[in-house]
Amino acid sequence: MTDRPNFILIITDQHRADYLGCAGHPVLKTPNIDSIANSGVQFNRFYVSNPVCMPNRATLMTGRTPSAHGVRQNGIPLPLSSNTFVEMLRDAGYRTALVGKSHLQNFTTFPPMNTETDTPEDYTAPREDKKEAQKGAFMDGNYKQERPDFWDNPDAKLDLPFYGYEHVDLCFGHGDECGGDYYWWLKGHRDDADDLRGPKNGMPHDYSVLQAWRTKVPEELYPTAWIADHAEKYINDYAKSDDDAPFYMVASFPDPHHPFTPPGKYWDLYKPEQMEVPESYNVNDWQPPPHVQALLDQRDEGKPPEDGIMSYGINAQEALEARALTCGMIAMVDDGVGKILAALKANGLDENTVVMFTSDHGDHLGDHCMLRKGPAHYRELVRVAFLWSDPDSDVNGANTEALSGTMDISATVLDRAKVAPYNGLQGKSLLSVAADPCSTGPRDAVLIEEDNQRILPVLGKDPKARTLITKDWRISVYYGHDWGELYDLENDPGELTNLWDSAEHQDSKMTMMERLVQEQIALNDTSPQPLGRA
Repeated sequence: MTDRPNFILIITDQHRADYLGCAGHPVLKTPNIDSIANSGVQFNRFYVSNPVCMPNRATLMTGRTPSAHGVRQNGIPLPLSSNTFVEMLRDAGYRTALVGKSHLQNFTTFPPMNTETDTPEDYTAPREDKKEAQKGAFMDGNYKQERPDFWDNPDAKLDLPFYGYEHVDLCFGHGDECGGDYYWWLKGHRDDADDLRGPKNGMPHDYSVLQAWRTKVPEELYPTAWIADHAEKYINDYAKSDDDAPFYMVASFPDPHHPFTPPGKYWDLYKPEQMEVPESYNVNDWQPPPHVQALLDQRDEGKPPEDGIMSYGINAQEALEARALTCGMIAMVDDGVGKILAALKANGLDENTVVMFTSDHGDHLGDHCMLRKGPAHYRELVRVAFLWSDPDSDVNGANTEALSGTMDISATVLDRAKVAPYNGLQGKSLLSVAADPCSTGPRDAVLIEEDNQRILPVLGKDPKARTLITKDWRISVYYGHDWGELYDLENDPGELTNLWDSAEHQDSKMTMMERLVQEQIALNDTSPQPLGRA
């Protein structure tokens, strides 16, 4: 193997594993992303550590569980004291670049959903910098570099290196309303940029699904195009330079995350009538767990969701519409991926560049009669694509069923770059699986954590869940509740029959509960190491 290959990680947002041509989607065409799979390995059992953006992106950067790196939920920035594998690559002589979405810090100024505990009148309140267990947590201005108010100034620039990235072209947000470097670039190209974006400026359409609007932003000015163009530019500039150091670059697309705003031709590229009605709408005896049933009850009562992020119940037509628009957004991402791969080839860099593709989490998209994301760990939400293409490997177009997840990307890249990991990195290298896709790999189970700041029906305030997935089973436990979920994945891959209360499956439930405890113990943080033996 080449000692120091280049790396490109292409990551999308809220993109479930089966929405790719190479994953068998019956309608969606993704020839450029498929080419990564065709020249490498497709991991079919690849799971997130948390089905929400910030926690799982922090896991990708650190190779650690959310409970270890501290980003338990959206709204908590990754501590600047955290080590990242990107920093390790940079210290080893790699050039490091991020083009697109980061979401390692908040990109809104919304207040927390949770109310702070009031101090009794006869008690002394803690000082502002001592309200948290970590003194002065996130009070530094460098924790505000992805917020809109930081980018109010057109001359705003990140304090580099940013979590290990020495070059950053930042695009934060979703749909056609993204900010950061992208926004000021757009303003430089269109004086009327603010009149093109958002639902109030959308063009007429016949879709009923929430958060869908037909944007006026032209295709060439849409965030997806901007990210592809700037990633292409980084590759071209690198090729023209005299620098012989290898590079690690991330091209991070905000789509296909809602809102559904594919521009131009991508809006009409796929039609609702081309999409398949999800199985859950046609299964009469499906009995959802209580927290899912509550969302479906709200749907049936005609109550719109109060939260624009979390899961909610939808009807079959809304599911078809969301699927069609999502396919349009993915098709545009695929065209952007084609531009990036073409730049590699044109500069002769494809012969020494490992290319990866993944996403930060999935979307229900009508499966289990829901849309968006939340603490219901069905496969459409927690399973994402991971494609690995290594020019030095003779494995092409292979699939693997080895269990793996986001936490393992860091260890795999470091292993391939021959950079030793830091203490506390919990991910496991997948190079052995990439070399032999039929192998079982380093894991026999994957742990998924969720600590949510929302108030959700049935689950109440601050819902907490833990899920363990093995080759044949999935168990989910919800804090404060005596019910849970247990699925036989071999016989029920769609997760429609909850066996939690099944008398004949109590032994399997107990075995999975014990395995869940063992996995949590195994992932106990080992950093920092003790300084000595007392």
